[in-house]
Order: sequence, then C-alpha cells, then structure tokens
Amino acid sequence: MSPRTNDGEPESERHQVDAVAEGPSDTDSEDAFAVEDTEATQALEATDADDRVAAVRRVAAAGRRWRSVQLGACAAMLAVALTAGAVAVGAARDGQRPAVATAAAVSPGLLANGDLDSSITALQAHLRAQPRDFGSWATLGLAYVEQARTKGDPSRYPQAEQALKRSLSLRADNDQALAGRAALAAARHDFAGALEYADRALKQNPYSERALCSRIDALVELGRYDDAEKAANLADERRPGVPVFTRYAYVHELRGDVTTARRVLDQALSAATSPGDIAYVATQLGQLAWNQGQYAEALTFYARALAADDTYLPALEGRARAQAASGRRTEAVKGLEDVVARYPLPGPLVALGELYELRGTKGDAAKAEDQYTLVDAWTAIARANGVNVDLDTALAAADHGDRATALRAARDDWSRRHTVHTADALAWALHVNGKDAEALTYARQATATGYRNASFLYHRGVIEKATGHPDDARTHLSAALKLNPGFSPLGAREARTALKTLEADK
Repeated sequence: MSPRTNDGEPESERHQVDAVAEGPSDTDSEDAFAVEDTEATQALEATDADDRVAAVRRVAAAGRRWRSVQLGACAAMLAVALTAGAVAVGAARDGQRPAVATAAAVSPGLLANGDLDSSITALQAHLRAQPRDFGSWATLGLAYVEQARTKGDPSRYPQAEQALKRSLSLRADNDQALAGRAALAAARHDFAGALEYADRALKQNPYSERALCSRIDALVELGRYDDAEKAANLADERRPGVPVFTRYAYVHELRGDVTTARRVLDQALSAATSPGDIAYVATQLGQLAWNQGQYAEALTFYARALAADDTYLPALEGRARAQAASGRRTEAVKGLEDVVARYPLPGPLVALGELYELRGTKGDAAKAEDQYTLVDAWTAIARANGVNVDLDTALAAADHGDRATALRAARDDWSRRHTVHTADALAWALHVNGKDAEALTYARQATATGYRNASFLYHRGVIEKATGHPDDARTHLSAALKLNPGFSPLGAREARTALKTLEADK
C-alpha cells in the first residue's frame, strides 16, 4: 500500500501532482506523470523581468559571433529568457476562453478574466489537495497552453500535455480535456491532431466553445476553407460570441470578403467586455486595416487595444508595424525593440531586423543579424517542445537565412497542409533557390482564394518577372503597392525597384 500523508492522500499521488503542476525537478524525474524529456521541457521558476531582458540581450550579443558554433548556446540563453516569464504572465488574450470544467473547484472563468498567473497558482494548490479532480487538471492544461501561446513560450506545452493526459486518465471521455488536447495540438501546429481531438470533444459536448473554435482553426490551417466556413457557421449557431466571431471573420477575410470580416469584428468588439477580449478584437481590427493599407485607422484600433491592456504584445507589434509603414521609423524601431526584448518571436524579430537594414546606420547590419539569429534560436526551442516550426523557418530563412533550409521546410509544411500561407512560403523558397518555373504554380495558388495580402502579390509579381511574364508582374507588383505600400520594410522597397525595372523595359 502507498504511504499516506496526514490528510489521507497517497504520497505517491502527491508527487505526481507536483511533477505535472509545477514542472519536473531532479527528484520528480521518475514520477509517472513527469515530463518525458526533462532537458527540453523543464519549467523554470519566474525571475525578475530585468533578468529576462538581460538574457535576450546576451543572445543578441552572441549573434555577432560565429553563427554555426554559437547557435546552441544562443538557444539555451533564449530558453532562459522565455521560460523565466512562464509563471509571471498576464491574461489569456485571444478570446479563446478555456472550457468550463464542471468538476473543477477552481473556476476556469478566472483564466478568461485577466488573472492567468493567479489562476494557475490557485489550480496548483487545489490539485495538491484534490489530485483526482479531472476538471481542474483540464483547466490547468489549458492555462499552460495560454501561457505558451500568448507569450511565445513553448516550454509550457509539455506541461500542458501532461496535465491534459492526467485529466483524461481520470476520466477518458471528459470534453474539457479533449478540447484542451485540440487546442494544444493546434498551438503546436499539429492541425490534423487538433481536428481529431476537436471532433472527439464535440461528440461528448456539441456546444463546447473551445472545441468548436479549435475545429475552425484546424480546418483553416489545413487549407480546407470550404469546411472551415461550414464549421464557422455551425459554431456561430451553437456558441455565438467573441471567440467564434473572430474566427468567422478570418474565414471570410481569407476569401477576400473584407467587408464581412470588418462587420463581424465590429460586432465582436461591441460584444467584448473584458479587457482581454477588447484588446484582442481591437488588434484584429487593426491588423485588418493594416492589411488594406489603412494605417491611420489601424493605429486607432491598436490604441484602443492598448487602452484596454497596455502590455498586449500583438497590439504593440501591430502599432510598430503601422508606424513603420507610415514613415515613423524611429518610433517603430523603439516599439519593436521593446517587444522583442521581452518576448523574442519570429515575426517581430524579422521586422526589427529589416528596419535596422533599411536604416543602415553604423552597427545596424550587426543588429539585424542578431535578430535573425534569435529567430533560429526560437525555432530550435519551439521544435524541442513539440512545435512544428516549418512555416516559421521557411518564411525567415528564405530572406534572412539558409535558402536550402527554407525550401526543405516549405516542402515539408506543404506535404502536410495546403494553405495559402504555405503556398506562398513554398513559392518564395523556390524562387530564392532559382526554381522560378515551379514557384509560379504555388504563387498562383497563394492568391487564388482572393485573400488580400500585399506580400503574396509581391512574391507573385517577382516570380512572374523572373519567368518572363512582364505584364502579369506589373499587375501584381502594382496591386501589392496599391493595397499596402508599407507591407514590409524591405519587400516594399524591392517591389518598387522591380516595378521601375519593368516600366523601363516596356
């Protein structure tokens, strides 16, 4: 028989709780529910924000040394910078409220109402006392997913997986944990797995908001846009609200129906009440406006998002991009420096690197290289924690890394899913590797749905120019610059140069 603590709980079960709820330690590594790969997934304790910033700066400094030798150390330092903030983070932000675990003594509503850190602490304490509460295990798993996703910290994904597995071991058919596994799979870019878990959750609870939303996400990311639209309509019938509205809008945006997307997002913003929801939806509206080249409007929405939550990173990043496109580059550089100093994600790292290159003052070339090195470090850490990073790798490496790596990653991603984003990434990776004839097919696929994306149009125009289609190239390069003349610090400049060349050759 297991030895029992004074309160009657088996001691071995208590150790299992600690191993999953707080992350493995040296003494926990052999527990039944400990994370399997402790070197890659061990959760670190929270440290002061200044320590995180210092860690990121050390990574940037390392980027100026021999790249192939220092990348391992660079990734290790970035892991410290990321996981140091894994506990002390803000609220869940994207409107994806965790499923309500009816058996949980700690309300999952806390996770959607702006205090994720306190919620996790409360859940951990509760599970030490009640380790067989399957609902709270599911809620904890979702909380870890939110931490990882909203803050760019993949180190929490293995803990989320263990917590959700624990919930399912206690009750195999509980929809909260199944929906959590769907959300986790989507966060790790395993969209086939996300769809499978979402369908299993919906068999148990057809009205699970989390599962309905994850199902839309999975279908979108698999490139099954017709099915995604049907799933969005179904979700809107069953669980109308901010999480569903934002996904419904995105499905229509991918079809080129910006009017419907804007209308639905306006409706979502009107329905939003929590600071997290307001920040998220206002940022989505800002992104939609930015995609159409409406920078003043985009900045207005980002300001509204930051009024609700002045730490919301997507709004801070979006504001900086809009400032850069508006010619306010000094503000944009400062804004992106602040973002990547706290959470170095591929998107803002590349944008900041390109702004350094565009500015071109003394030391900027080295600063730009630092940012691209950090992208490699982040993708290495994400991959070690179970995230498929092929698309991130392809997008960054095509312009700022190893071109052969970009093509390999793009082909791998295309083998699993046929989305407009993967088609564009594969087209551009083929182009930079001199395979323009093959690239043209994918560039056309990337723009086939009507999705209004200036980068896609730019890529297609450059590829058409390279394949001897000057009229088509002029059409698409002009369309890119008309739609969003500041879509990329370097890409927009290259688009204008290519267009001038085509005009001179007429």
